[in-house]
Amino acid sequence: MAGGIVSPATLLDLITDIVEIPLNAGIFKKDCADLTRRVCLLTHLLEEIRDSTPIDSAASSSSENDWWSDLVAGLQAAKRLLSTARFQARDSSDGAAKRISFQFQCVTWKLEKALSNLPYDLYDISDEVGEQVELARSQLRRAMQRYGSLNSNKFSSALSEPMEIDGFSNIKIKVEEKLESVSETLHFVEEEEKQDSPPLRRSSSISLAYYLSKDADTDRLDKMVNKNTDESKKSDKLTIPVDFLCPVSLELMKDPVIVATGQTYERAYIQRWIDCGNLTCPKTQQKLENFTLTPNYVLRSLISRWCTEHNIEQPAGYINGRTKNSGDMSVIRALVQRLSSRSTEDRRNAVSEIRSLSKRSTDNRILIAEAGAIPVLVNLLTSEDVATQENAITCVLNLSIYENNKELIMFAGAVTSIVQVLRAGTMEARENAAATLFSLSLADENKIIIGGSGAIPALVDLLENGTPRGKKDAATALFNLCIYHGNKGRAVRAGIVTALVKMLSDSTRHRMVDEALTILSVLANNQDAKSAIVKANTLPALIGILQTDQTRNRENAAAILLSLCKRDTEKLVSIGRLGAVVPLMDLSKNGTERGKRKAISLLELLRKACQ
Repeated sequence: MAGGIVSPATLLDLITDIVEIPLNAGIFKKDCADLTRRVCLLTHLLEEIRDSTPIDSAASSSSENDWWSDLVAGLQAAKRLLSTARFQARDSSDGAAKRISFQFQCVTWKLEKALSNLPYDLYDISDEVGEQVELARSQLRRAMQRYGSLNSNKFSSALSEPMEIDGFSNIKIKVEEKLESVSETLHFVEEEEKQDSPPLRRSSSISLAYYLSKDADTDRLDKMVNKNTDESKKSDKLTIPVDFLCPVSLELMKDPVIVATGQTYERAYIQRWIDCGNLTCPKTQQKLENFTLTPNYVLRSLISRWCTEHNIEQPAGYINGRTKNSGDMSVIRALVQRLSSRSTEDRRNAVSEIRSLSKRSTDNRILIAEAGAIPVLVNLLTSEDVATQENAITCVLNLSIYENNKELIMFAGAVTSIVQVLRAGTMEARENAAATLFSLSLADENKIIIGGSGAIPALVDLLENGTPRGKKDAATALFNLCIYHGNKGRAVRAGIVTALVKMLSDSTRHRMVDEALTILSVLANNQDAKSAIVKANTLPALIGILQTDQTRNRENAAAILLSLCKRDTEKLVSIGRLGAVVPLMDLSKNGTERGKRKAISLLELLRKACQ
């Protein structure tokens, strides 16, 4: 077993110890509960690893150690952290609180990194457990997005440090380097005023279908921390009414919402609670009959008045109970009413104005949704007026940027109409429909719904026949949907492999080799996809990329070849004759950590095949 010293049984005992740690009641209550819940998701994975034998012990010795060491270090650090954080009182020093917060970032990164490198090919991992691992990774990525990306070297060193408070005083957080593992933050860019393009940052590559946000520099980060600290000190001098505090975060609420049980929470925290798979009310433990979050305008107004009376800066985004820098709610409601006008011209003008408002700010997206626009906009997706349909699908895309609106869009039954636009709309409407499906599919449960809606064949068609921008939109959406195992077969049956293989040999200036390889690397562990890839005579193209292309493309080519050739001596001999050995040796020395592992595993298999 990888790691030599620590066995799966030992890690299972470690998880049991973590679960038994009493829940923290201080400022890190939510962080402790979230981390414990995510660690619990790994139980079934470790049980299956414990009960399985590595498929190839030689490969195990070379490729398994890294991920296992990361997992062991992450779980051990999680136990130390949870044991320490539960004693963190609300009146603790700023330095102590910062250090604990940093440790949560470190542990989250380490666990996500370990799971991203899990060598499924070495174990008999069931599909159900595989999906559970992907769920845990998804939650860890969301946590990383919330915590922010930090320098990976700082993460590693912090994990090995003792948990004394003094150890943190000299740590300088830098936010310049991207994490090596897949913890990129999805970043939407709002439509530009002149071009009015859809609010997705378009890149020359999928980069594993997540778009990188530029991290704040150190000075900005320090200013933000100091500002929050000063406000906290000012608030601590007063006794904040209990009803104004979120029961989950114990912080002054800025956007209070009511759940089905009648309890009020801060929107961001209760949404995170629901996103983690919880079906009960945190305070009462009653089952939530639905997940609707209703704004508590009365409480918001009371909090605003209280802040004004005590000369406290009001929660970000609100002044006198109203949203800053957003369209007037009465104007928005009037526009929403005009969406149902009998006049085609009136509807067209109203949806155009809402499109303009929805691209400007998050506040506007919240208000437009609260005004009841989403169901009406979904109805307009089937409009026979071309301009109305184009504006409506772009409005839905813009509104989906705000996380809470995704659920409202899904509840409105939008997917069927979005797919209809994707199939038969204008090219601009089809592109924005594909971008909308990508946005909605970021929620794991939506991947299943969208995959079963007939969207995948339409996306494959856009991938083959769209404009360069449309092809990128389709590729991004298809990648994200194919993360869910059940959608891989649908994509293969829709002809995605043929389209992707053509892209590998595309020599135009709009070539999308990076995107094609990224999607193929995700599909390659599906048996139908393997057969289709081999049938398309892809091996020579992959060897060519391995010999001459960029590092990331070489890495993905090696990953695909490993999936195709494992336990197939004939294919191993074939890639050896095609010249795979020399570029694999180079990749094993000069590639990324993932690239090195893939190359070393392939070289080991080639050596055995030759023997």
